[in-house]
Amino acid sequence: MQNLAYKAYSTVTTRTASDKQIEYALFSEITNALKDVAAQDTPPPAVWAEAIDRNLQLWLLLSVDLLNPENALDEGLRGSLLTLAEMVRRVSYQVLAGETAVSELVEINEII
Repeated sequence: MQNLAYKAYSTVTTRTASDKQIEYALFSEITNALKDVAAQDTPPPAVWAEAIDRNLQLWLLLSVDLLNPENALDEGLRGSLLTLAEMVRRVSYQVLAGETAVSELVEINEII
């Protein structure tokens, strides 16, 4: 039953939300998950890794879209965002290795 409700809601969302609204909602949801992890002294490893992985997936999808020749953004902006996506990837691996804090990823997402 819950699966049917999710499908129905998902269909309505895709028909009523603009691409910008969907992007904003995803960034917000994923950034909030990263904030939750950052606020905990010792978050469960699975929760911690999932939040970082979802953020990586988001930035990968953005990169693919930015590389699409039909992307309407200015070429300079696309290049800057692709550079930022690469930085997110590197910082994510630093976080996973314990070399930097999750708050670095939160900061990047909030700037966007």
